[in-house]
Amino acid sequence: MTLLLPSPWGPTRCWGRFSPSPFVRSWGCWRRVTKRRTAAMSGGPTSTSLCGGRSRDGGCSSQTDTNLEMVAKMARDQFTKEISFRTDDKDISLAKALLLVAAEDEAVLTSNQDMDSHSLRNERNDATLPYKSHLECNVVDEISLAGKSMHGWLNELDIIAREVEAELISRDIGCHLMEIFEAVNTVLFGIRGFKRFPVLVDPKFSYMHTVLSSGCGSAIMISIIYIEVCRRLGVSIVGSRVGEDFLIWPETENPEELFRASSGHSLLAIINGRCVEDPRSKASDLDSKSLLGLDIASNRDIIGIALANMIRLHWKRASRLNHGLMLTSPLRPVYAVNEKASTMASSKSLLLRPLELRLATMAAERLLILKPDNWTLRRDHGMLLYYGRRYAEAVQELSICMAFAPVEEAEVLERFVEKLHLLRLESSWKSLEQLTH
Repeated sequence: MTLLLPSPWGPTRCWGRFSPSPFVRSWGCWRRVTKRRTAAMSGGPTSTSLCGGRSRDGGCSSQTDTNLEMVAKMARDQFTKEISFRTDDKDISLAKALLLVAAEDEAVLTSNQDMDSHSLRNERNDATLPYKSHLECNVVDEISLAGKSMHGWLNELDIIAREVEAELISRDIGCHLMEIFEAVNTVLFGIRGFKRFPVLVDPKFSYMHTVLSSGCGSAIMISIIYIEVCRRLGVSIVGSRVGEDFLIWPETENPEELFRASSGHSLLAIINGRCVEDPRSKASDLDSKSLLGLDIASNRDIIGIALANMIRLHWKRASRLNHGLMLTSPLRPVYAVNEKASTMASSKSLLLRPLELRLATMAAERLLILKPDNWTLRRDHGMLLYYGRRYAEAVQELSICMAFAPVEEAEVLERFVEKLHLLRLESSWKSLEQLTH
């Protein structure tokens, strides 16, 4: 059965609260696309380079730690404002929020570009130094990421949407949902060569600007770009976690249409790729009835999923030489009364990448802004602080966590916090000894 988008004269099929853009309302408007608009599609935004100069090592000679701290603080403040609970969820921009995340992390990477060099040399002699980035700005829109301003990266999504429009024009077709999604796939995965990484190991492909520039990214980031492009075309997209996958589909009151095959694939498979048809994936078991039972993710939920992935990836890289080490590993052995060697003591000898650990901690801080009452997130944040030897902050965070946690978990945390108090005192004494000598 043909899937038709609503026209100005009345919908032929109901797709929920669908609000088509001026472009997709009628075939006639496609014919009126001017050469100027088509030319704009190919010209991308001008690169914004705010670096005042380069030093011999490739850094920006005009940048200071104060500048970068200002950028990081500005990005965090704007992120907090963007996802504030005073803002309607539908008004939150996924792309802008995640670009702000990237801006803050890039500021930290720039100001700490040598922080991990010692750890990397300990791991292997031929290790390359961390990626260097250049940031300087006065306002949020001027924050430069890989040569483009925040506005430039957001405009890149507009350009992709216009490329989809041009693709539809070239096909000389009507306003069919199936055709629109095929055109989006052609532009994203065909012309631009975007690729979903089923297993992601490098956290840089979890950042919006890196995915847009390289065409490679985690499944959740590719889905977010898909959502943003479709919204610019007037197609409302929703999504939900299904097992390890995050699926997206057009908002509809007729979910049966999503599972009707066309050209050998259902509409759901066209949008989400191979995971829908992979028998090893829970997504392959979905049908129209089970789809209705899924919890639709809000924009805040989607940002939370992206941040949780960042925590996992940065922690994995931070602890790569400590195979099997989990954030919560130090908690369980506190029950072992006969253990002579405390896990606390042995944790000091762990070889962790400090910069990756800091980035994981920052992602956890942002996730707590979204979900302040989630005790497991607060516990993980506290443990990241512990691994970073920020003992006073870890004590405070884990003490707060105990008030939210179940009784059994609170008892485990209480014993750990008691020992953490001792570590805090020991750390303070050593600091005093260093000052007196």
